[in-house]
Amino acid sequence: MTDAAGIRVVAIADADSFVKWSAALLGSVPGLRPHLLLVRTPLTASVEQQRTALAGTGLRSEDVTRVGFAEAAGWLEGQRPDVVLLAGRGPFVRLMGRVIDSLRHRPVTVSGLPGMAIPAQRGALDYRRHTDLLVVHSHREQRAFAELGRHIGVAVPTALATLPFARRRERMLRPERIRVEALAARPGGVAVAERPARPVAVRPPATDIVFAAQALVPVAREERAEIAATLVRAAEADPARRVVVKLRSRPGESETHLERDPYTELLPTRRPKNLVYSHGSMASALESAAGLVTVSSTAAIEALALGIPVIALDSFGVSKSLLNTVFVGSGLLGGRSEVVGGRFRHPHPEWLRDNYFHAEAESTWWDRVQELVALRRAGALPARRLPAARGGALHAAWHRASVLGREDRTLGGSLALTIGAPATRMLSAVRRRSEPTDGGTWADAATDYTLEPNPFHDSIRR
Repeated sequence: MTDAAGIRVVAIADADSFVKWSAALLGSVPGLRPHLLLVRTPLTASVEQQRTALAGTGLRSEDVTRVGFAEAAGWLEGQRPDVVLLAGRGPFVRLMGRVIDSLRHRPVTVSGLPGMAIPAQRGALDYRRHTDLLVVHSHREQRAFAELGRHIGVAVPTALATLPFARRRERMLRPERIRVEALAARPGGVAVAERPARPVAVRPPATDIVFAAQALVPVAREERAEIAATLVRAAEADPARRVVVKLRSRPGESETHLERDPYTELLPTRRPKNLVYSHGSMASALESAAGLVTVSSTAAIEALALGIPVIALDSFGVSKSLLNTVFVGSGLLGGRSEVVGGRFRHPHPEWLRDNYFHAEAESTWWDRVQELVALRRAGALPARRLPAARGGALHAAWHRASVLGREDRTLGGSLALTIGAPATRMLSAVRRRSEPTDGGTWADAATDYTLEPNPFHDSIRR
C-alpha cells in the first residue's frame, strides 16, 4: 500500500462497477501499491466479478481483503492508511464515512463515481459532501457538480481524472491492418510498406457488434424488448458477424443497480447462433469489436478510447432520465436501423475535450491527493466529519441496515427497517411532488444537473 512518497492508500468498495473503477483509478498512479477492502453488502462483487474487474488494473487477488462491516474499523486501525478511496453508492459512502470518523488516525477521504456522471445528481453529491475530495472525469462534470453544489449549498472540492479504463490506447494489430513503418517511393512510382523486422502479435479481424447492457435504462420493459428485437435483427442481417450482449453479472450475482427486465429473459431461447452473451470484461469484449451499441453506458467512452465507433441509441429519445444527454453534440446518437445496418459513428472532435478526452496533463487528482495528505500530516486539514444522524440512533440503525441488508443482524436494524421503510417511501413521494422551479428537473435537458430525487426506484436492498 505504499508508493515512493510513502503514501498508504486503501480503496473501500462493494459493488462490481466500483471495484473496477477504484482499482483502475489507483492502478493508474505510477509506483502506487494500493489495497482494496471489500465490505460485504447485498451488492458485493463475487470472486468472479472481482477477477473480471481487476483485469488490467495491476491489482492482484492478494491485494484484496474481504471483511464484514463490523470488522472494517479494526482492519483500518491496524493498517493506518493515509488515504481512503470510498467507492460505492452514496449510502455506502456515508456509512463507511462514519467508520472513518471513528478512527484514531484519520485518513484523507476521496470519493467519486465509476463512470459518466451527467446529469450530476443531487444525491450523488449530498452523500459525498463530507469527503475531502470528489474525483470527476470531465470538464463538463466539473462544471455540473460545481453548479449543483451552489444550488444545494454543498461545497466539495473536486479534481479531474481521466476515466481510468478509457485512456487512449491501440488495439493489438490485426491482419488487415499490418503496421506501416515507412512508405518508400520506388522507381516507377510504386509506394510500398516496409514490414517490421520481427513478427507482431495479431488478433482475428474485428467484426463483432457489442451491446453494453444497462440495468437502469431504458426502464420500460417494452423498450428493452425493442432493443432485444433489434439485436436479433442485427444478428440475422449478417450471420458472419457476432452480436455480443455484454452482461454485468451471471445468475445469482448482484450488480451495482437492480435490473428488473434482464436481456437474458427478453431475448428468445432459440436465437441466432451468432447472437451470444459475454460475462467477461468490457476490455476483452472490445478486442474484436467493430462497433459498440449502448443507450448511455460508460463503455462508449471505453470503446472510443480504442478508436471503436459507437451508436448511442436515441430511439427512445434523449433525456436526463435516459442518462444520454451527455451525447448531444457528439455525433454518436443513432437509431435501431443504424445498428442493424452497422452504421457506427466516430465522435465530433470538438466534443471530445469537454467530455472525457481532455489532455492527460489536466488530470491532476493525484497531485491534489498528495497535497491533502501533506496538509493532514501537518495538522492543517480539518476533518470533514459527518454530523449525527437526524432521527438519532433509530435513523442510524435504519441507514446501516438499508446498506448492509442481511449482513446487518442487529435487532435495532430490523426494527428500524420495519418502521423506517414506509416513512422513507412517503418522504420520497413528497420530495418528488416538490419540483424545483429553476431548471434542475429530470425533465429539463437544458441543464447538466438535477435537484429532484432520481426516478429509478433503485434500492440497495435486494
